[in-house]
Amino acid sequence: MYKKILEEIKKYDSIVIHRHSNPDGDAIGSQIGMKHLIMTNFPEKKVYVVGDEAGRYSFMDEAVMDEVEDSVFAESLSIVLDCGGENMVNDERYKTAKANARIDHHIFTGAFTKTEVIDTSFESCCGIIADIIATEGLEIDEIGARSLFTGMVTDSGRFRYDSTNARTFRLAAFLVEKGNIDFNDLYAKMYAEDFESIKRKSEFILKIRFTEHNVAYLYNDAAEVERLIKEGMTPFGISRGMVGVMGDIKGVAIWVNFTESEGKVLCELRSNKYNINPIAVKYRGGGHEKASGATIADRETAMAMLADLDKMML
Repeated sequence: MYKKILEEIKKYDSIVIHRHSNPDGDAIGSQIGMKHLIMTNFPEKKVYVVGDEAGRYSFMDEAVMDEVEDSVFAESLSIVLDCGGENMVNDERYKTAKANARIDHHIFTGAFTKTEVIDTSFESCCGIIADIIATEGLEIDEIGARSLFTGMVTDSGRFRYDSTNARTFRLAAFLVEKGNIDFNDLYAKMYAEDFESIKRKSEFILKIRFTEHNVAYLYNDAAEVERLIKEGMTPFGISRGMVGVMGDIKGVAIWVNFTESEGKVLCELRSNKYNINPIAVKYRGGGHEKASGATIADRETAMAMLADLDKMML
C-alpha cells in the first residue's frame, strides 16, 4: 500500500506538503513528520510545507509555513495530508503540481489526487506516516518523531478514543524511542491553560443546552463571536476549541457546537457512541464516525441538523 507513494517521492526533486485549514495537532504533526521523513531518507530533495498559521500548535518545531512561488509547483510533487475532501485543502495549488498524492485517515468520500493512501482504521494521519516509516524500514529524526507523536496524541484524545488500539501504542512506542520526547514539556504545551482560558471555558459550559432526547449543544451567534474575537479568540477556537466542553457530560452521547462566522455557521459534531458522520455528510461536511464537521448557511439549517441528531437518539 505504501510503495506507490514512496515511488512518487523518489521521482521528484521538489515536494510540497499540504494539509487542511485551521490545523489541529494531527495536521501540523503529519506535515512536519512527512517533511522529516523525506529529508532524513532522501536528503537531496527540496521539501516545502504550506498552509495557514499553526495557531495553538505553533509551539511545535518548524510549525512556521514556507512561502512557495507558484512556479515551484510545475516541477513538484504535492502531497496532501489529513484531508477528507478537496474543499478542506488549505492551498489549492496542489492541483497545479506536476503530480499529487494524498495520505488520510478520514472516511473516504472520493479520490481527488492521483495516488492515494487512505486507511480509516488509523486514529490519525500521523499514525499512518509512522507506520510507513516502521513498515518500510525508513529512518526518522527527533523532530519528525516528536511531531508525529504529538499528532497521534491529539487525534486519539490522549489515547482515549475508540480508534486507539494495540497498533497505536506500538507506533507511539516506536516514535518515543526515536524522538527523545519530554512528556511533561509536551503535555504542558498542549493542555496547560491559564486562568483566563479556564474562565472563558466556564462561560461556554454555562451556555450548554439540551434537546428533547439529550443531545447537548452550543449556539454561538454572530454578536457573541464578535465579542469573543475582540477578547482574543478565533472562530476556530470558539467552534472546534470549545466543542469538548460537552464531551464528558453523563448521559450525553451526542453533542454539537454551532458557531456563526463570516455569514455562515461552523458545525462541530461529536459522539462517544453513534456514527454521526452521515449527518455531517448530509450537510456537505465530513470527517470521522464520531467526530465530524460541516459549514452550513444559517441558524435555520443548524436547527435542522440538530433535529436530525436528536432523531438518532430515538
